[in-house]
Amino acid sequence: MRAPVTPDVPAYESWEGLVRFWEETDWPEGCKVEIIEGTIRVTPPAMNHHACIASRIQGALYPTLPEGWGIHQRQSVAVPSCTSLLTPDVLVLPLSVLVEAATEYYVPATYARLVAEITSPSTAAQDRTEKPVAYARAGIPLYLLIDPHATGEPAIHLYGEPANGTYRLLWSGKFGETVKLPEPFGVAIDTSAFPRP
Repeated sequence: MRAPVTPDVPAYESWEGLVRFWEETDWPEGCKVEIIEGTIRVTPPAMNHHACIASRIQGALYPTLPEGWGIHQRQSVAVPSCTSLLTPDVLVLPLSVLVEAATEYYVPATYARLVAEITSPSTAAQDRTEKPVAYARAGIPLYLLIDPHATGEPAIHLYGEPANGTYRLLWSGKFGETVKLPEPFGVAIDTSAFPRP
């Protein structure tokens, strides 16, 4: 199992200084670089099965999107209250947010309408624990956790109704079952074609 690489970074007294370091550093090409609870984490590029699952989710969502919304796989969102700057595997938000953002590299997480994370050996723990807290604190209505690396067999969890930094579990199942996303999506995602690692 490959562990996340956490480079030696100087301590920063401010959120702005930490984000500036994140923006200006020449990170390894293809890696995902996030700030999670004040710590910069660099993870390897996604494996093929991971990319396939993200593409299938994206394909299922496209026909349901309201006018002016977009789906992104490498867009970062900021949650300053958690000292976090995250890059969800799938992100849905109004396209106007990208145009009007004060920075070229990330947008406030509060504008997101859905985020999805797909676990990998190097990110499973944070996808299950730290990231849901940040996403819930930002008030993102839906968090879809696709967990090919769950103990036992691959699992899927849909969370919603964020309050006080926590989500309520709306649905839980396993690969092969259909997860139904509530409005404004109103779509059923068939997970039978999700590849297993």
